[in-house]
Amino acid sequence: MIDILIIEHDVATEQFLVSVLKAQGYSVTTASSGAEGLEMAEKLLPGVIICDWNIPGAVDGLAICHHLKHHPVLSITSLLLLTARYSTADRVKGLEMGADDLLSKPVDINELNARVRAGLRIYQLTQDLRQQKQRMEAEMSEAEGYVRSLLPEDRTGKVPIQSRFLPSQQLGGDCYDHYWLDPDYLVMYLLDVSGHGLGSALLSTSVLNVLRSQSLPDVSFYRPEKVLRALNETFQMSDQNQKYFTIWYGVLNCANRQLLYASAGHPPAVLVSIDDHQQVTTTRLRTPGMPVGMLPDAKYQWQRCHLPPNSSLYLFSDGLYEVLQKNEQYIGLDAFIDLLALAKREKSVDYILDVVIKRQAGEVASDDMSLMMVNLD
Repeated sequence: MIDILIIEHDVATEQFLVSVLKAQGYSVTTASSGAEGLEMAEKLLPGVIICDWNIPGAVDGLAICHHLKHHPVLSITSLLLLTARYSTADRVKGLEMGADDLLSKPVDINELNARVRAGLRIYQLTQDLRQQKQRMEAEMSEAEGYVRSLLPEDRTGKVPIQSRFLPSQQLGGDCYDHYWLDPDYLVMYLLDVSGHGLGSALLSTSVLNVLRSQSLPDVSFYRPEKVLRALNETFQMSDQNQKYFTIWYGVLNCANRQLLYASAGHPPAVLVSIDDHQQVTTTRLRTPGMPVGMLPDAKYQWQRCHLPPNSSLYLFSDGLYEVLQKNEQYIGLDAFIDLLALAKREKSVDYILDVVIKRQAGEVASDDMSLMMVNLD
């Protein structure tokens, strides 16, 4: 790597700068025009660039500053603007255009050496931070792959299930699962941990592993309210870095189509059914209860529901309806449930997600989006 690039049209000034800096042991190269300087900067990726403000041509010192500070790689290069301008307004303008510091003409050797040392030190620190960030992003990406590997695949057979997870960041706090307790009883649940990122993902996967391994002692996993009570005792937020989670948990008896369910501060599951007259009805399934982890003595209740033929049960997180649309209005729960009713005939979670994503105002969701569809045709 070249330590220093000098962009200077005046030969005497250039030779002076090169002589002083090489005497300090730096690797130095030069360019005599702005265009040449930009080309060499992209090729050499120097730690410090010393550039004359008044370099002739279409690309002057300020244009070089502006270009470099918007460059994806060279933006961390320390840029020293060489100038004979002494007014405060001019110096402020140079800094606002992207210069990291200014060198006054005629150049003082001690000042030059001090500013170059400072520039290289800042460049190295910034480069170290960038590399550390890249390593962390790679590790987070690997962790995301692990989290995704824990989520269940779509289920076929007598009870088809589709599910999707779209995190707002590389790691999210949503999690879900579905599995058979025995040949007749099917468990399904979806949870949403407060916050985003690594801490939320760690808690959500811990809960998933506890439920999947059925490692809550003395708990019948056929009884939703007892499962939530045991989770609340196990995952108090005082022991989980002040994080809590909401959850909807249900157990379906496939022999008689009876569903037992309980919820803890979670959005309702929605049952969408079509009768013989092709009339679509929606039913919200929820029970009262605080989010898991908030209160040590929280109480949870269960309810029973019959799932008729030609129906679908939807579990979802609030990230699917707390979405800011392009009209600056949020979708809202009621409108989202209307969407579920319209989507019943599509029999696809991807259709629902596509509609939500097309409506959202920005490219990146502000919250995790999780959706599960259980078909009972």
